[in-house]
Amino acid sequence: MVERVVATDAALALIGKLKERHGPVMFHQSGGCCDGSSPMCYPDGDLIVGNQDILLGYIGESPFYMHKNQYDYWKHTQIIIDVVDGRGGMFSLEGVEGKRFLSRSRAFNKMELEQLKQ
Repeated sequence: MVERVVATDAALALIGKLKERHGPVMFHQSGGCCDGSSPMCYPDGDLIVGNQDILLGYIGESPFYMHKNQYDYWKHTQIIIDVVDGRGGMFSLEGVEGKRFLSRSRAFNKMELEQLKQ
């Protein structure tokens, strides 16, 4: 079954490290301020999810939400969460690690889009 959001091994390793330090975490990608469309990582429950936020799936057993307006741009793609060196959004947990999460994507093929409709 196709997933809307997945993570690279490097991202999963960093998620594991963050969970060891902070407990359960969650992700949100808003497309708004604070580093634009970068995925932000928070202690689970620290960000209040609104009725315009869509749960796309789980990475490293952590929920990944995206604001509906942002989702409208990405809905035809699989979101691939990766990690790179550098500082991301100042509120995201990985910032002190000298790393930042990054969204990459690939377009779903026709068969995958049909599976997602089911």
